[in-house]
Amino acid sequence: MPQVIANGQPVDAALPCTLEEFLRAHNFFPRSVVVELNGEPVSPSEFSQRHLKDGDRLEIVKIVAGG
Repeated sequence: MPQVIANGQPVDAALPCTLEEFLRAHNFFPRSVVVELNGEPVSPSEFSQRHLKDGDRLEIVKIVAGG
């Protein structure tokens, strides 16, 4: 099965898919994360247009609000 590297760990991915589809499949709410794809930041408005390929590297950070 194709894989992407997410936060340093290999993750099986149903490719082809968009970044948004990948995030939702792995229980991330797209508007509550910051993502780098292959070292480049990706704007949330681009999540539905960016397609993942086998071997892509993702860094996903959850946004946490506090006070």
